[in-house]
Amino acid sequence: MENRIQALRKSKGLSQEELAQKCKVSRQTINAIENDKYDPSLQLAFTLSYVLGLSIEELFIFKYERDENK
Repeated sequence: MENRIQALRKSKGLSQEELAQKCKVSRQTINAIENDKYDPSLQLAFTLSYVLGLSIEELFIFKYERDENK
């Protein structure tokens, strides 16, 4: 799953630390999400969407990978 968190965070003038504090997670968590190293829990995804003022669909891009072996 890809996301637009970094671009949206920057457009709102927030640092990773500020976003992390608003979401009650570490700056490292925000960094990992932005760099596609970690998919957030559903609760954190909803929190990010609330804090950034956008829907989950606007924050995250789901990429369906079809299993060619089926």
